Amino acid sequence: MTTGVLVMSYGTPRGLDDVEAYYTDIRHGRPPTAEQLHALTQRYQAIGGRSPLLEITQQQARGISERTGMPVYVGQKHAAPFISDAVAQMNTDGIDRAVGLVLAPHFSSMSIGDYARRADLAAEEIGWTGSIHMIESWHLEPGFIDLLAGYCKDALSSVPASAHERTTFVFTAHSLPEAILRKGDPYPEQLRETADAVARQLGLARWQIGWQSAGRTSDAWLGPDILEILGSLAADGEQGVVVCPCGFVADHLEVLYDLDIEAKQRAAELDLAFARTRSPNDDPDFLDVLAAIVTRALQSS
Repeated sequence: MTTGVLVMSYGTPRGLDDVEAYYTDIRHGRPPTAEQLHALTQRYQAIGGRSPLLEITQQQARGISERTGMPVYVGQKHAAPFISDAVAQMNTDGIDRAVGLVLAPHFSSMSIGDYARRADLAAEEIGWTGSIHMIESWHLEPGFIDLLAGYCKDALSSVPASAHERTTFVFTAHSLPEAILRKGDPYPEQLRETADAVARQLGLARWQIGWQSAGRTSDAWLGPDILEILGSLAADGEQGVVVCPCGFVADHLEVLYDLDIEAKQRAAELDLAFARTRSPNDDPDFLDVLAAIVTRALQSS
């Protein structure tokens, strides 16, 4: 039996010319309005014209392969190479079974659940008879918690010492529509569990969870948003904030723009010292964590 690893991420346009197709895919085939396209394009321009997400995902995939000795296939949700491309390549290469790893630690039916559905549909469409053992979540993986704790310490060091006593840590993830709550989705609770584990390890007294990067739709999305939180912290007399976007494991638009530009600018307006924990990206220790998760999943399957 030949085993591989299917690594999945959200996807990103390769450049400004690909933003419209990417946005259209996110909108289930409905092209964005000129105004919507302009707004998203401006965000990519603000971070240098493109996101490094695909390259980072590929680096993470190589790290898993080097540590496990297994072939790793990268599939993205909204841009090439798509999840269907990766499944087709596994079929071509004679892979009989695969471990499915989404590069997001918290489970939601709209996130990891959707990746799993897409992989299964791709396999069905081409008649691939192999099996995929999906890893549903890894939000309390000890090595991951250790990494986040270390990143939090490092970020706090960039906040003026005089503000430490009045600095709050905010642990964030990508917001999703509130409709998931009616289905008993574990996503919000898993974010809180990650934050609580890091806070306990560091002995934090001042921390909370928050949400970011909500979609621009008429639906209500999970909150409070990080920008709202910044306003509340300033109103309460806080002097600093450390944002730990623990729902993300790579630098991309939602980190490089939504936090490093938008939230940082808002904090400056509020006279709040602002720091953001670094992303795991291709940190060797993080790659060790991912490889361990995959290996354990393979053994259990």
